[in-house]
Parts: sequence; C-alpha cells; structure tokens
Amino acid sequence: MQNILVCDDDKQIVEAISIYLTGEGFHVLKAYDGFDALKIMEKEALDLLILDVMMPGLDGIRTTLKIREKSSVPIIILSAKSEDTDKILGLNIGADDYITKPFNPLELVARVKSQLRRYTQLGNMNETAKGDAVYSCGGLLINDDTKEVSVDGEQVKLTPIEYNILLLLVKNAGKVFSIDEIYTSIWNEEAIGADNTVAVHIRHIREKIEIDSRKPKYLKVVWGVGYKIEKQGKTEE
Repeated sequence: MQNILVCDDDKQIVEAISIYLTGEGFHVLKAYDGFDALKIMEKEALDLLILDVMMPGLDGIRTTLKIREKSSVPIIILSAKSEDTDKILGLNIGADDYITKPFNPLELVARVKSQLRRYTQLGNMNETAKGDAVYSCGGLLINDDTKEVSVDGEQVKLTPIEYNILLLLVKNAGKVFSIDEIYTSIWNEEAIGADNTVAVHIRHIREKIEIDSRKPKYLKVVWGVGYKIEKQGKTEE
C-alpha cells in the first residue's frame, strides 16, 4: 500500500481528499502545516505528497524547498489561486504538478496515480536493475537502469519529470521536440496551455546539467519550434 501525505490547514479538505484516496487503496497520512509534514517525513516512507500553498507556520512553497533538499518524492501543489505566476512558482521550487482549488476530486486522484506511475518507472520503488541501458551525449550520461544522471563524472539530481524529459531528448539527440510533443510524451495527456509548464522544467534541467545555463552546451532551444539535445557524440544504448 502506497503512503500519501495530505497537508492543508483546512481540515475539511484534508478529510475529503483522504476519503477519495483511501477509496482507491492508498494509505493516507494527514498534516495541517509544513512543520507537521516534515516531521511525518522523518518517520514515514512516503510515496507522494499533496501540499497546500497557503498555510500558517510553514507554507507549501517553503515546505517543498525543504523536501527537495533531501528527496525527489513526487509533490502535487494545491493552490487557491489560478494565476500562471503561482503555478510557475510551484514548479520552480520543485513541485511535479499542481491543481487549482476548487478541484474535481477525481481529477486529483488521476494526477496522483499519474505521478506515482512516473515515480515507479524511475526505479524509486527499489526495483532491481537487470542490465545497463546507458545513453551518452558528450559528457552527459544517463543510466536508465540505475536512474543516474552525470555530467563530466559529476552526479546530477533530477526530479522524476526532469529525468523523463531529459531521457526523451537524449535518446533522440539531434531531434527537435515541440513543447506539445514533450508535454504529451511526459504527461500522457493533451497539451493545453503547456508552454509555461514545460519551460519551467527545461530551465531546471539546464541549471543542473549546464556549466552556464545562459550558454547551454547540451539542451538547446530552437526558436519557434521547440527543444533538443545537441549531438556531442554517439548516443548509445
């Protein structure tokens, strides 16, 4: 049974989400501010967190920042605001997805399942590696069995979505992917207003794999078309 932590200062929302997730077979832990959430993380192995942005004490943004210092566990941000700036802020500080209040509980459940599928596929559920699927592009190397990324021998820590985007591009080095193609491939849903979501994750990847993200060596933008990994050498499996 997978453990999901729901953190919101509104106890009615926590209870409502808990009912739906429990009905889907998940084990739900409850917290009502960021401090509670971090304490639970120290004691419990969590598979996903749902965090409200606006909470007293330690809000969802600062809680996410604290979690990302040590863990790549999927995080879904809940926000009462619908402005793009708030969504981008959540993604900027390491959240994997966001949903705006008021929300359809069935949509939230679907997003939870989607994030857990990606997390499991990344091997973060202690799956056993059976071989070496290694993709390299110059000094950039991805081992898709161990889910490790390194640049010039230095390990790079990516979130599940960042990893999947980078893997897609590296496996197809030289090919330009549009924003909609990236979104559809990674999120497995229709790309509607995907520009900001994809752009934020691309920027994070650049900051982690490039020496100078303003003059990228690997992850290039093709203006008006999309993004690609610049071929540095043979990409192999």
